Amino acid sequence: MRDAAPAKPGKGPLVKVVDLARYFDVSPPLLNRMLEGKPRQILRAVDGVDFAIGKGETFSLVGESGCGKSTVARLAVGLYRATRGSIEFDGHDFGRMTRRQDMAPIRSRIQMIFQDPYASLNPRWRVREIIAEPIRAYRLLSGDRAINARVDELLRQVRLTPADGTKYPHEFSGGQRQRISIARALASNPEFLVCDEPTSALDVSVQAQILNLMKDLQRELGLTYLFISHNLAVVYHISDRVGVMYLGRLAEVAPARALFRRPRHPYTRMLLDTIPDMDMTGRQRMPVAGEVPSPINPPSGCAFHPRCPFANDRCKVERPNPLPHDDALVACHGVEEGRVPEGPIAAPRAA
Repeated sequence: MRDAAPAKPGKGPLVKVVDLARYFDVSPPLLNRMLEGKPRQILRAVDGVDFAIGKGETFSLVGESGCGKSTVARLAVGLYRATRGSIEFDGHDFGRMTRRQDMAPIRSRIQMIFQDPYASLNPRWRVREIIAEPIRAYRLLSGDRAINARVDELLRQVRLTPADGTKYPHEFSGGQRQRISIARALASNPEFLVCDEPTSALDVSVQAQILNLMKDLQRELGLTYLFISHNLAVVYHISDRVGVMYLGRLAEVAPARALFRRPRHPYTRMLLDTIPDMDMTGRQRMPVAGEVPSPINPPSGCAFHPRCPFANDRCKVERPNPLPHDDALVACHGVEEGRVPEGPIAAPRAA
């Protein structure tokens, strides 16, 4: 096993993920396989991920669609069981707990904000019932008066009004629905929020409002975030540290400002080269062809080598392990051997 990417200096890790993997059996039915003579097909959605998140920190995962970042999010909250590896929350191996009585105290401290605010709220319930559900489920308060007072407080925290509690979800805009989702997540007094692309379904102006709200709540309540996104501008402005995922593995982990200004892994550079050069600096871009390979049949060695302009024979046969480079961890033979040139790039503008 490898050491997890370090948490923010000066803060102990609240969450520690070590060698985390999740495989899915996507094979055809047994009879079909026997008739066609085909083996089982295993999709390696997450294939050995290590990182740690300090208390009060925002750690973001970025990558192309299908790289496994949303699977990591679901593993972190217990919606999926890990194939191997561990997920420690405040020193407890949450990923291996099986008894409900052991999991209950941990579950109330971990909540998730989903991507689609239109699908994540029960359309038949009033907003007040939606937000009160975790309070009743975890028996945090008793009596309708106390519960209603807490719901009113949560609605104010997310910049809504107590009167909104009497309405149904369809009466709100997308941004308001996401505020309701945040209020529901806060109802159990969590310490760790897993945010699975919480702004991707919203307009750009509304995205900024939700991000500002989340940052304000983090400061007020001391929250810790695992933030999943493919929007690099959003990640730049909300993150303390960033992990770049490719085909189920971490290619690079670094502080946000350092990663965006001086990316080291060729894949990170490729992602950042998609950001428009609004300042017309004329910076040189790195052309990378091809598409993400299938996680059912990933390439040998470094999974990125078929698309990497710096790949050599070693990259084709030997899988790279994350190695420290200044304040970053980079899994790249080319960086290790000095074959990949370094250079600053322009940071993304505000979302």
